[in-house]
Amino acid sequence: MKTYRCTVAAVALLLASHALHSPAQTEGHRIATNQDHSVAAIQDTETAAQRDARMAWWREARFGMFIHWGLYSIPAGTWNGKQIPGIGEWIMNSASIPVADYKALASQFNPTAFSAHDIVALAKAAGMKYIVITAKHHDGFAMFDSKADPFNIVAATPFHRDPLRELAEECRKQGVKLGFYYSQDQDWTAPGGAAYKRGNHDRPNHHWDPSQDGDFASYLHTKAIPQMKELLTNYGDFPVVIWFDTPTPDMTPALAGEIVALLNQHPNLIWNNRLGGGYKGDTETPEQFIPAQGYPGRDWEACMTMNDTWGYKSYDTNFKSTETLLRNLIDIASKGGNYLLNIGPDSKGNVPPAEIERLQQVGKWLAVNGEAIYGTHATLFGSEAGSFSTAEKDKEGKPKFIPTWNWRSTTTDDAIYIELFSWPKGSFHLDKLPRTVTSAYLLADKSKKPLKITNSAGGIDIALPVQALDPIATVLVLKTK
Repeated sequence: MKTYRCTVAAVALLLASHALHSPAQTEGHRIATNQDHSVAAIQDTETAAQRDARMAWWREARFGMFIHWGLYSIPAGTWNGKQIPGIGEWIMNSASIPVADYKALASQFNPTAFSAHDIVALAKAAGMKYIVITAKHHDGFAMFDSKADPFNIVAATPFHRDPLRELAEECRKQGVKLGFYYSQDQDWTAPGGAAYKRGNHDRPNHHWDPSQDGDFASYLHTKAIPQMKELLTNYGDFPVVIWFDTPTPDMTPALAGEIVALLNQHPNLIWNNRLGGGYKGDTETPEQFIPAQGYPGRDWEACMTMNDTWGYKSYDTNFKSTETLLRNLIDIASKGGNYLLNIGPDSKGNVPPAEIERLQQVGKWLAVNGEAIYGTHATLFGSEAGSFSTAEKDKEGKPKFIPTWNWRSTTTDDAIYIELFSWPKGSFHLDKLPRTVTSAYLLADKSKKPLKITNSAGGIDIALPVQALDPIATVLVLKTK
């Protein structure tokens, strides 16, 4: 899939149309980028070797934890006794909550059940290699100790603790990387902050409360950039990732360049394609879907929820099965991407039990089969993922991709991994192989018993036992040269 390039006016049209779909983030494949930057980013100047070195740990990781957590976990999807449609962290916008009423939630926010140790341990048990947490979402509330603005968890709540600092300490202890999500553009409680349109927010700036009005550049200079400086300097070797979101036309190339100048002071930092101002960043960010063929030649990360919301909603129990989550991970890795899977803690800091259960189950599979995911490259084949329909069209009028779910494949320099979802009878057949197979075995078989290999003019067949070793995905390893 290509990166779309368009004018500022076209960006505004995309944002207006996309806002109808109530996203937690703008889908990364819709962000306009270009190469004309008055302030060069590291991506504009580094060599291929330098980029490979900077991105090395991220490419190895393949699996990370997204955390959406903030004041929106208090209403948990309900305002004034009414369940508000849409995703939990957008409730202020979706319900047109006045700034003063929303800010008053801070006095109720006391997440005493929050445990940085337990959350990092959960990520580790799930096989996740990094965490990205919402340092500030669109509601403008900072989940860290900010001297730049008092609307934060330390100064404005009875909790008086900095969860980001506690997570940073635990990530160091437990060997997990830490990154910060920061809403650089939208801010619904700071004068001048941008806002996406919802409902009857028909004013040019889509504000619903006069106290939101102001100058965007002033917001950026007095709040957003100072807070980003805090995030980049107050937590030692973290963050390793900055995850931007929902750029609007307010983020001009010149203003975005001021942020890039700050990012350039941290040369090992990884950041995504959602800054705005035409900057492509490091990673494509497809949201709530897996691109049919990945993004060949680009690093990419699919961010997805476990249920239907990012921020906690008390009545959203539509959780995906462990099978779906695990097969998503395998599918993403087979296309060369990373999987950023979200949890949404409640207002006390508890992770929903259904999320814990599924993450632990995924981790059990990875404890046995992680070799087929971590540090691997995309499939050498491709047709196993499915094909584009000759008759059906997607919502953009393009041929619809019809996935198939029999198997996927990942690779390393000396191995081909076949993740089998549907267990073949007798043997697994491949028509063509770009490498010579020297041996084969099942990854979950501790004895690594060799499997019979039969080569013929029609391809290669690997004899398999009668039953799969795992009901969700059994990994066949083909050692190659």
